[in-house]
Amino acid sequence: MSESGTPLLELSEVTLRFGGVTAINDVSFSVADKELFAIIGPNGAGKTSIFNTISQVYRPQEGDIRWRGDSIMGTRPDRIAKLGIARTFQNIELFPQMTVIDNLLTGHHVRMQRSWLAGALWFGPAKAEEIASRRKVEDIIDFLEIGRWRKHPVALLPYGFQKRVELGRALAMEPELLLLDEPVAGMNLEETEDMARFILDIQRELGISMVLVEHDMGLVMDIADRVMVLDFGTKIAEGTPAEVQNDPAVIAAYLGSEFASTSEASKT
Repeated sequence: MSESGTPLLELSEVTLRFGGVTAINDVSFSVADKELFAIIGPNGAGKTSIFNTISQVYRPQEGDIRWRGDSIMGTRPDRIAKLGIARTFQNIELFPQMTVIDNLLTGHHVRMQRSWLAGALWFGPAKAEEIASRRKVEDIIDFLEIGRWRKHPVALLPYGFQKRVELGRALAMEPELLLLDEPVAGMNLEETEDMARFILDIQRELGISMVLVEHDMGLVMDIADRVMVLDFGTKIAEGTPAEVQNDPAVIAAYLGSEFASTSEASKT
């Protein structure tokens, strides 16, 4: 909760339908300041659809979504970004021919106040704002340890570093909440461990709240504060990682008895 006791983000009884298909069915949850909240479930469970409703790319037919206590239903996606909600994507959505620096600058554009004409003239306050923006981007490059790639087109970067750049672009938006859609998908063990370290540093050092969608259960159970489980768009469990991974409904729907046995063995 925030200092006022209000959740940073709150979804209340949200339902999203596409024709006769219900993608999200009466789902409620909240995210507190500086919390790392994970959403897990089988493919097609509605995890990314929840991200799209928070971003208001999709408009739920029922329920409410509140940001710091105020409803954001019907708000344009660009306004959602300006409120302080940024996201990454399951499939990399960078500008491949642009450099790392330029990709990150596109993220920080949402915080720029001067007009395009003032920026083109690059004089006075517009010049100072541009210099500050570049300084912000350089700080993120250092934070994510991608300095040697800073002037390379992102298409030339290894896959794991492209995922870091996408995370960096989201950070450049100066968010209060990050929506991370499968940030370690397709990564090897070393890349996954690096990304986990950056996610924890974002939470602990930058104080940014996160909602994480991920299929890597080892990662989720290691770093999440709380976990929500979806199955066919319906919430079937919510709690700490230990509570969720031992929930019979979760084991039956998603984790499987082998994961539960492994978890119990690791405690002994």
